[in-house]
Amino acid sequence: MDTDDTISAALAECLQRLERGDLSVRDRIIELCSNRLHALAHRMLGRFPGVRRWEDTDDVFQNAVMRLHRALGDMQLDTPRSVMALAATQLHRELIDLARRHAGPASYAANHGTNAMPKAAADDGPEHYIDNQSASDSSLDRWTLFHEAIANLPEDDREVFHLVWYLGADQKTIATLLDCSERTVKYRWRAAREAVRAALDGKAP
Repeated sequence: MDTDDTISAALAECLQRLERGDLSVRDRIIELCSNRLHALAHRMLGRFPGVRRWEDTDDVFQNAVMRLHRALGDMQLDTPRSVMALAATQLHRELIDLARRHAGPASYAANHGTNAMPKAAADDGPEHYIDNQSASDSSLDRWTLFHEAIANLPEDDREVFHLVWYLGADQKTIATLLDCSERTVKYRWRAAREAVRAALDGKAP
């Protein structure tokens, strides 16, 4: 089994080839990152309840891989860490797009029978269903806005937010991973939270 150091060294070599214009190395980069990316897809999918109901990890992973493959041809990356940061960004974008798709009025989710009110609630009249559906749509809209706010964070703040929110990493571990002080991690985490809170008018999604 490849160790983290072995994978990092292989990624560094691949990035040098990519910088020289060898686009064929993109497949090798994705191969090296695939296990981590699949695990990340599973973890991040858990933070998108409106998507998790209709999509599985493998689908999200495959679509994100295609996004990553394209992005590797458009961006210059200098470290193995930057590859995983880019991969996380592509996963995030894929999940946001899926959240929008499943929240839309023409989506299967919006018209699925399980979204209808049970028969026992029929006495409340059609207004009850409309109010319930509107509340559900509003919740999905706010979750989508929440994740869009994360995607719009400055790169350093977004990376810390990903590590804390999606991976559950503690600040000491993040500081070691990012080669910075815990104080810097705390500052970026606070700045990221405040920016996301502002995007949601101070309310939870």
